[in-house]
Amino acid sequence: MRPSIFILLSFLIVIACAERPSNLEKNDPNLVHFPEVSEPIQLVDNDKEHLYASYYGINSFSANQRYATVLETDIVDRLPTEEDEATLGLVDLETMEFKPLTTTKAWNFQQGCMAHWLASSPDSLIIYNDLREGAFVSIIMNVHTQEEIKTIPHPISAVSPDGKKAVSINFSRLRITRSDYGYGGEGQDKREDVQFPEDDGLFLIDLESGKSELIVSIADVKEIVPEIPEEGIEYFNHTLFSRGGTKIFWLARAIPNRNTTSMVVNIDGSQLEKCFPDGWGGSHFDWLNDEELMVTGSFENTQYSHILYTTGEENYKRLGNGLLDFDGHGTFSPDGQWMVTDTYARENKFREQKIYLMDMKTNAVRTLGQFVTPESFKGHWRCDIHCRWSPNGDMIGFNSVHSGSRQAYLLKLKF
Repeated sequence: MRPSIFILLSFLIVIACAERPSNLEKNDPNLVHFPEVSEPIQLVDNDKEHLYASYYGINSFSANQRYATVLETDIVDRLPTEEDEATLGLVDLETMEFKPLTTTKAWNFQQGCMAHWLASSPDSLIIYNDLREGAFVSIIMNVHTQEEIKTIPHPISAVSPDGKKAVSINFSRLRITRSDYGYGGEGQDKREDVQFPEDDGLFLIDLESGKSELIVSIADVKEIVPEIPEEGIEYFNHTLFSRGGTKIFWLARAIPNRNTTSMVVNIDGSQLEKCFPDGWGGSHFDWLNDEELMVTGSFENTQYSHILYTTGEENYKRLGNGLLDFDGHGTFSPDGQWMVTDTYARENKFREQKIYLMDMKTNAVRTLGQFVTPESFKGHWRCDIHCRWSPNGDMIGFNSVHSGSRQAYLLKLKF
């Protein structure tokens, strides 16, 4: 055999071996096999704007993954008011047909109308917020019959994993403290003249009876949070039950300085505690299980990071080996193996929003996509990516405006 042919064959063998992992590589616990990822799939294609009907990290999909809850609106570049109805509907993920269910006047671009599928009937029942007869309420609906099963006399901000309880906060107070997360109208008493009200805060709602219990008042955190100026007021936002439903996370914030304290409490109101030392703040969050919690905050009061720790302990850990040192909307896959997160358009001159996937065992990170945000989407009507997992963990939904309009998308994953 001529030397040149021998060299060529040797080279081809090396390439083949490099492209085909050996059995040793397949069994290597430090080797990460990231999933194959589809191109972004737009859920609805008409002349209207669309977004997932809840905040990031909240499941938008029926348990059988046939349907997704989506809001449809004509509003593009202003803050919605109580006069602006959005259409709440289902997207059939087999036919990609949008099926209108109802309308709601309690919604915003950041959190939709906080629609949740209820675990008590996860293929047919949802709960969502609305403004009815001048009051914010939540409605339990059968999506197949469009029957309103029950009206809860409180708006909801989180639902327990078993679908039996919910958390309620003051969305009217939010309208004057964090406008893009509140609702238009006078659906609740803002208590704007009270810095730390004793009769407002974190309410636990029994979805069977509709009864509510104030488990943490805003006054309860006065000695825990930073001092606020005379003209300021404290408010609660961003609530989430732990995976086992025994704890609730939320953010206690204030205006005008928007100082933040990340908080955790048991659902009976006991063991109220701060997540972080003073100065770490907090922004976005998800529970890995019933004890471990990820919150983006200023790690050691120095660098914003995705921080994982066990409640009641101080075993703080930066996730991502330095690659996720920013304020992203991190959320864990149903099996806890992966965390998906995103970036803001403001973080680079190209106004790119990126989606990252991290393996929880190794902290290895890969990019799932990058999407350019037009300059017109900013402020109260900005479009954050806001990823959410499907129940089987093989799809990631997100919002984006890279096409020039606000739309809901899917990434399909193949493991």
